Amino acid sequence: MDQKKTGQFLKTLRKEKQITQEALAEICSVTPQAVSKWENDVSYPDIILLKPLARTFGISVDELLDD
Repeated sequence: MDQKKTGQFLKTLRKEKQITQEALAEICSVTPQAVSKWENDVSYPDIILLKPLARTFGISVDELLDD
């Protein structure tokens, strides 16, 4: 999982689904600031969020990790 690629990949997926950072934060039970940190390559989503993120974006966890 390349962190720099991961942040941009998450941002691209979110925008393709027309989901705001606030909405994604609510889905994942995190703050919008946490989503911003993911997208700006400051941090990764917690491992327990991989399935909810993959479901939200309509992809597998493997696809999410193999950005």
